Amino acid sequence: MKIAVLGGGNGSFAAAGDFALQGHDVRLWRRDAEAVAAHKAAGSRITVKNAQGTHDTQLSLVTTDIAAAIEGAELILCPAPAFAQPDIARQIAPHLRDGQVVYLPPATFGAMIFAKAAHDAGNKAKVAFAETGTLPWLARKHGPFEVAITIRAKRLPTGVFPLSMSDHACKVIDQAFPGVIEPCGDALSGALMNAGPIIHPPLIVMNAGPLEHFPKWDIHKEGTQVAIRRVTDQLDGERIAIREALGYTGPHFPLVHHYNKEGEEWMYGRGSHDRLTDSGDWRENIVLLEHRYMREDLRTGLSFFLSCAQLAGVETPLVKAFLAIGGAICGENFFEGGRTLASLGFGDLSRDALQKLLREGFAS
Repeated sequence: MKIAVLGGGNGSFAAAGDFALQGHDVRLWRRDAEAVAAHKAAGSRITVKNAQGTHDTQLSLVTTDIAAAIEGAELILCPAPAFAQPDIARQIAPHLRDGQVVYLPPATFGAMIFAKAAHDAGNKAKVAFAETGTLPWLARKHGPFEVAITIRAKRLPTGVFPLSMSDHACKVIDQAFPGVIEPCGDALSGALMNAGPIIHPPLIVMNAGPLEHFPKWDIHKEGTQVAIRRVTDQLDGERIAIREALGYTGPHFPLVHHYNKEGEEWMYGRGSHDRLTDSGDWRENIVLLEHRYMREDLRTGLSFFLSCAQLAGVETPLVKAFLAIGGAICGENFFEGGRTLASLGFGDLSRDALQKLLREGFAS
């Protein structure tokens, strides 16, 4: 199938390389003209390292022209950070066509940013916008055109906007992720599967001292201790309480399953935590004030969870605590200017009106 991948980070390179390795026609878009020129000069190839070895893959297009990248693409995958979503959404909005599927893994309700951008641009094409709970690959770039993929997701709970296009969207996405996609309802359900705001805030806040002291620190190895795990489980309980209060049923993909050796499989399957730490790729320098764990997962992700909790009438003391402490670390007020239902343009909708919109789309 024809797939467009948007972005130039770890996730985008993992996606482009992995899809090309599967034999798909892959176009890679990124806005960095100098990086694109260098990639073209190197033959528009990506080297993928995985458990099966090292593979040289060929992309059909590497470009700064987003219209060219998505033209004719059945699937448009955008693993870019949450803060990049509004700009990318505006850029692709006029160019989307009937039947295309935009997939954001994960997105913090980013599916609605893309859908609203298309609507606001007057684009009436029947497009599905979907999001899931995690990046489908645990991956790190090892060079300008090389990516190491430690793990590929085994289960991807996927929410779709509008919900009426869920069957179509999941069939298209399933071609890129065979046997992995699990429909979980509408786009808000998909957004509330996002694991990033659950796993990363406790790990960076409760490891703030080592992160600032050591040149490199693995928050998933030495940083994942029993006390931190207890906090993570309680924070995840708040996420699940929000889902249940909004009427979403299980499976809720509790993060505790990520660490389990047996029983219910989480998104990456059993044993994924050990493979992640054994790789050594996550022993890294995390600058607390700048890193996406702080800016995307804590500031953006938890502010959105808090907004949903307020809609659902659920108390979330740990969500509030991490927003307060994260803001203190950064010298900012994280209770202002975050991502909320109101900041996305849906704050005036009642719960029933929002869920009707999510089912039927803007035409409703």
